[in-house]
Amino acid sequence: MDEQLVVFAENAIRAYLAARPGSADTLDGIHRWWILWPGLSESPVVTQIALERLETMGEVEPVSIGNQILWRRPRV
Repeated sequence: MDEQLVVFAENAIRAYLAARPGSADTLDGIHRWWILWPGLSESPVVTQIALERLETMGEVEPVSIGNQILWRRPRV
């Protein structure tokens, strides 16, 4: 996996949540709408890895809603 792409996705997710702190979306939604890929869209695996790394750092959390998993900022 290209480390630069993962870091790019992480930073895009951080920026999106900084501008819209109440946002939550699925992996697909985040991949399509939160990250403005330079050129063609990358594999959703890049976004998944970025989300998992951000979760490890405590910056996002997955929440199950029905049969969907939404990612959002952790609620306190």
